[in-house]
Amino acid sequence: MKTKKIFVCTECGAKSPRWIGKCPECNSWNSYVEQTETKSSSSSVSRQQSDSKIYKLADVPTEENYRISTGIKELDRVLGGGIIPGSIVLAGGDPGIGKSTLMLQMCGGIKEFAPLYVTGEESLQQIKFRAARIKGIDEEMLILAETNLEQIIYHISSSESRVIIVDSIQSIHSEKIEATPGSVVQIRECTSALMQLAKQTNKAIFVIGHVTKEGVIAGPKILEHMVDTVLQFEGEKTYSYRILRAIKNRFGSTNEIGIFDMSDAGLREVSNPSEIFLSSREVQEPGTSIVAAMEGSRPLLLEVQALVTPTSYGVPQRTSNGYDSRRLQMVLAVLEKRLGAQFQKNDVFVNITGGVSLSDTSVDLGVAAALISSLRDQALDAMTVIIGEIGLTGEVRSVANLERRIGECEKLGFKSVMIPQNSISKLSKKFDIKLLPTARISLALSTLFG
Repeated sequence: MKTKKIFVCTECGAKSPRWIGKCPECNSWNSYVEQTETKSSSSSVSRQQSDSKIYKLADVPTEENYRISTGIKELDRVLGGGIIPGSIVLAGGDPGIGKSTLMLQMCGGIKEFAPLYVTGEESLQQIKFRAARIKGIDEEMLILAETNLEQIIYHISSSESRVIIVDSIQSIHSEKIEATPGSVVQIRECTSALMQLAKQTNKAIFVIGHVTKEGVIAGPKILEHMVDTVLQFEGEKTYSYRILRAIKNRFGSTNEIGIFDMSDAGLREVSNPSEIFLSSREVQEPGTSIVAAMEGSRPLLLEVQALVTPTSYGVPQRTSNGYDSRRLQMVLAVLEKRLGAQFQKNDVFVNITGGVSLSDTSVDLGVAAALISSLRDQALDAMTVIIGEIGLTGEVRSVANLERRIGECEKLGFKSVMIPQNSISKLSKKFDIKLLPTARISLALSTLFG
């Protein structure tokens, strides 16, 4: 075995034979640290007898009910239906967002699979105190306080647990690697060892990871490529709501989200998020509109707030929270060009209430209506939902999953919904709610404001 000194970027994992100030891969400064790399002295590959076997696709054994339900419907939704045995899942999020709480609650829902919670950051007493305030946690749940990788692998292999949680990967270290815990080399090698263990034992392993100040999971980017699923826990500190997203999922869709409400007793599932997000809205206020967005297969009704006010600066401000700022610039340009609306001397602020960030372009028309409402100081009908994407020529374009959006509006008691004109023929059923079809943004605003 040969060892040599190399320098590794702590942000992206790039390697260099010497120290350099700026990483050429991720452009971060002073991120290179010295590490020891071990390589085999033999360059030839010897032919050895292997225990592995080549299968035909038709001969691969499968199980009908191969997924394990977590007992948390929102988590099952994001995972694609449940836990896959032999998979490794990376869960990330800001400190205090609820990652450990969610994993503990999951352990309470899979008691029959003898879940094992491995903690490297908290003591056994701290875990017990946390579990005491969360309902449904079985006192027979298995806990291990350990940071040594070899010891963790031994306990996982010898236990009957089918689901294991490791909290967190940054606290785990291997004695075989000459690097500090949390370093790029330790994180990569420990994750690789846990991944091999999951495949060999057919046990599901959840790994909790810290995030950087930029909001991405700490460690080399290859970490996300190694695991089967990457979950991101999001939420504003000023709100109690938490959103769980699947950034990567080899066994399901990455479009689904799970919504939770953080309380003193743990995370509570939100089965009807639209009703929750609209519960505190002020009706008949200028600058507000209701939109129907899609997050995966789930329709969400949200309130858009806009504020247009004369600027006191040389350059007007354009600020958005929860809505793409570049998309906002486009909507403002269309309103100025096609309707003659004057925003040049006004500051513009747009906010999606509830701390939700939207990438769905179907909220464009609702944002435009809220902007005009604030500019004119004229309120919109509080019982009308606005759906539609805006094109550069001022047309209102069709959106996907329109029937689900309309059904959600009808279920929550709204009286009317504005939809794109060319989507009328695509509806396969009739709705009791009044439909307001529109083809252009000028006609839409004329209908909304009379």
